[in-house]
Amino acid sequence: MKISNTARFLSIAAASMLLATACTSTRTQKSAGETIDDGVISTEVNAALVGDKLTEAHNIDVEVFKGRVQLNGFVESNAERNQAVALTRKTKGVNAVDNNLLLRGEKRTAGETTDDAALTSKVKSALIGDERTKAHEINVETNHSVVLLAGFVGNSTSRSAAGDLARSVTGVKKVDNQIAIK
Repeated sequence: MKISNTARFLSIAAASMLLATACTSTRTQKSAGETIDDGVISTEVNAALVGDKLTEAHNIDVEVFKGRVQLNGFVESNAERNQAVALTRKTKGVNAVDNNLLLRGEKRTAGETTDDAALTSKVKSALIGDERTKAHEINVETNHSVVLLAGFVGNSTSRSAAGDLARSVTGVKKVDNQIAIK
Protein backbone atom coordinates (compact mmCIF):
# COMPACT_ATOMS: atom_id res chain seq x y z
CA MET A 1 0.00 0.00 0.00
CA LYS A 2 1.39 3.31 -1.07
CA ILE A 3 0.81 6.50 0.97
CA SER A 4 0.81 9.74 -0.96
CA ASN A 5 3.11 12.59 -0.02
CA THR A 6 0.08 14.74 0.75
CA ALA A 7 -1.25 12.18 3.24
CA ARG A 8 2.18 11.95 4.89
CA PHE A 9 2.42 15.72 5.11
CA LEU A 10 -1.06 16.03 6.62
CA SER A 11 -0.29 13.28 9.16
CA ILE A 12 2.97 14.94 10.21
CA ALA A 13 1.32 18.37 10.39
CA ALA A 14 -1.54 17.03 12.54
CA ALA A 15 0.88 15.24 14.89
CA SER A 16 3.02 18.39 15.17
CA MET A 17 0.01 20.54 16.00
CA LEU A 18 -1.16 18.03 18.59
CA LEU A 19 2.26 17.96 20.27
CA ALA A 20 2.58 21.75 20.17
CA THR A 21 -0.84 22.17 21.75
CA ALA A 22 -0.09 19.64 24.50
CA CYS A 23 3.15 21.44 25.41
CA THR A 24 1.71 24.96 25.43
CA SER A 25 0.58 26.67 28.58
CA THR A 26 -2.11 29.29 28.95
CA ARG A 27 -2.68 31.85 31.68
CA THR A 28 -4.76 29.40 33.71
CA GLN A 29 -3.28 26.04 32.67
CA LYS A 30 0.22 24.63 32.94
CA SER A 31 2.07 22.83 30.20
CA ALA A 32 3.30 19.30 30.89
CA GLY A 33 6.79 20.66 31.57
CA GLU A 34 5.48 23.31 33.98
CA THR A 35 3.48 20.66 35.82
CA ILE A 36 6.64 18.61 36.31
CA ASP A 37 8.67 21.68 37.31
CA ASP A 38 6.05 22.70 39.87
CA GLY A 39 6.01 19.18 41.29
CA VAL A 40 9.77 19.29 41.74
CA ILE A 41 9.58 22.73 43.38
CA SER A 42 6.83 21.53 45.74
CA THR A 43 8.85 18.47 46.73
CA GLU A 44 12.02 20.49 47.30
CA VAL A 45 10.25 23.16 49.38
CA ASN A 46 8.53 20.50 51.50
CA ALA A 47 11.86 18.69 51.99
CA ALA A 48 13.54 21.93 53.10
CA LEU A 49 10.72 22.64 55.57
CA VAL A 50 10.82 19.10 56.99
CA GLY A 51 14.61 19.23 57.33
CA ASP A 52 14.62 22.51 59.26
CA LYS A 53 14.43 22.50 63.07
CA LEU A 54 12.43 25.73 63.28
CA THR A 55 9.68 25.10 60.74
CA GLU A 56 6.93 22.63 61.46
CA ALA A 57 6.37 21.39 57.93
CA HIS A 58 3.23 19.45 58.87
CA ASN A 59 1.55 22.80 59.60
CA ILE A 60 2.50 24.38 56.28
CA ASP A 61 0.72 23.63 53.02
CA VAL A 62 2.72 24.30 49.85
CA GLU A 63 0.92 25.13 46.58
CA VAL A 64 2.81 25.90 43.36
CA PHE A 65 1.62 27.38 40.06
CA LYS A 66 4.20 28.17 37.36
CA GLY A 67 6.97 28.73 39.92
CA ARG A 68 4.85 30.90 42.20
CA VAL A 69 4.73 29.28 45.63
CA GLN A 70 2.04 29.78 48.24
CA LEU A 71 2.82 28.93 51.86
CA ASN A 72 -0.49 28.38 53.64
CA GLY A 73 -1.48 27.47 57.16
CA PHE A 74 -1.00 28.41 60.79
CA VAL A 75 2.40 28.58 62.51
CA GLU A 76 3.58 29.17 66.07
CA SER A 77 5.82 32.23 65.60
CA ASN A 78 7.04 34.99 63.29
CA ALA A 79 10.45 33.30 63.31
CA GLU A 80 8.88 30.11 61.93
CA ARG A 81 6.99 32.07 59.29
CA ASN A 82 10.12 34.01 58.24
CA GLN A 83 12.23 30.83 58.11
CA ALA A 84 9.67 29.09 55.90
CA VAL A 85 9.72 32.00 53.45
CA ALA A 86 13.55 32.12 53.46
CA LEU A 87 13.84 28.38 52.78
CA THR A 88 11.29 28.64 49.97
CA ARG A 89 13.07 31.56 48.30
CA LYS A 90 16.32 29.53 48.25
CA THR A 91 14.67 26.75 46.25
CA LYS A 92 15.65 26.58 42.59
CA GLY A 93 12.82 27.49 40.23
CA VAL A 94 10.86 29.62 42.70
CA ASN A 95 10.08 32.99 41.14
CA ALA A 96 7.65 34.34 43.77
CA VAL A 97 6.52 33.47 47.28
CA ASP A 98 3.07 34.28 48.70
CA ASN A 99 3.37 34.14 52.48
CA ASN A 100 -0.13 33.21 53.67
CA LEU A 101 1.09 31.84 57.00
CA LEU A 102 -0.91 33.09 59.96
CA LEU A 103 0.08 32.95 63.60
CA ARG A 104 -1.73 30.19 65.43
CA GLY A 105 -2.13 32.07 68.70
CA GLU A 106 -3.07 30.34 71.90
CA LYS A 107 -3.40 26.56 72.06
CA ARG A 108 -6.78 25.11 71.20
CA THR A 109 -8.75 22.80 73.41
CA ALA A 110 -9.88 19.44 72.06
CA GLY A 111 -13.35 20.91 71.60
CA GLU A 112 -12.00 23.90 69.64
CA THR A 113 -9.94 21.60 67.45
CA THR A 114 -13.05 19.54 66.72
CA ASP A 115 -15.09 22.68 66.04
CA ASP A 116 -12.43 23.96 63.63
CA ALA A 117 -12.38 20.61 61.80
CA ALA A 118 -16.17 20.74 61.48
CA LEU A 119 -16.03 24.31 60.11
CA THR A 120 -13.39 23.27 57.59
CA SER A 121 -15.64 20.42 56.43
CA LYS A 122 -18.66 22.71 56.15
CA VAL A 123 -16.72 25.27 54.10
CA LYS A 124 -15.35 22.54 51.80
CA SER A 125 -18.88 21.18 51.32
CA ALA A 126 -20.15 24.65 50.44
CA LEU A 127 -17.34 25.06 47.89
CA ILE A 128 -18.05 21.66 46.34
CA GLY A 129 -21.74 22.48 46.06
CA ASP A 130 -21.24 25.73 44.15
CA GLU A 131 -20.54 25.64 40.41
CA ARG A 132 -18.61 28.94 40.55
CA THR A 133 -15.81 27.40 42.58
CA LYS A 134 -13.49 24.55 41.76
CA ALA A 135 -13.12 23.14 45.25
CA HIS A 136 -10.12 20.97 44.33
CA GLU A 137 -8.15 24.17 43.61
CA ILE A 138 -8.88 25.72 47.03
CA ASN A 139 -7.13 24.90 50.29
CA VAL A 140 -9.21 25.44 53.45
CA GLU A 141 -7.75 25.59 56.95
CA THR A 142 -9.38 26.75 60.17
CA ASN A 143 -7.95 27.89 63.51
CA HIS A 144 -10.05 29.43 66.31
CA SER A 145 -12.96 29.73 63.84
CA VAL A 146 -10.83 31.81 61.44
CA VAL A 147 -10.90 30.28 57.96
CA LEU A 148 -7.89 30.60 55.66
CA LEU A 149 -8.63 30.13 51.96
CA ALA A 150 -5.69 29.67 49.61
CA GLY A 151 -4.77 28.17 46.26
CA PHE A 152 -4.90 29.24 42.63
CA VAL A 153 -8.16 29.75 40.71
CA GLY A 154 -8.92 30.84 37.16
CA ASN A 155 -10.81 34.08 37.79
CA SER A 156 -11.98 36.67 40.32
CA THR A 157 -15.53 35.27 40.30
CA SER A 158 -14.29 31.97 41.74
CA ARG A 159 -12.16 33.80 44.32
CA SER A 160 -15.02 36.05 45.46
CA ALA A 161 -17.54 33.22 45.52
CA ALA A 162 -15.24 31.12 47.73
CA GLY A 163 -14.91 33.97 50.22
CA ASP A 164 -18.65 34.61 50.26
CA LEU A 165 -19.43 30.92 50.74
CA ALA A 166 -16.96 30.59 53.61
CA ARG A 167 -18.39 33.69 55.33
CA SER A 168 -21.90 32.24 55.02
CA VAL A 169 -21.03 29.15 57.09
CA THR A 170 -22.44 29.44 60.60
CA GLY A 171 -19.70 29.64 63.21
CA VAL A 172 -17.03 31.22 60.98
CA LYS A 173 -15.73 34.34 62.77
CA LYS A 174 -13.47 35.61 60.00
CA VAL A 175 -12.32 34.62 56.50
CA ASP A 176 -8.80 35.36 55.28
CA ASN A 177 -9.12 34.94 51.52
CA GLN A 178 -5.61 34.48 50.12
CA ILE A 179 -6.73 32.74 46.93
CA ALA A 180 -4.64 33.91 43.99
CA ILE A 181 -5.85 34.23 40.41
CA LYS A 182 -3.78 32.21 37.93
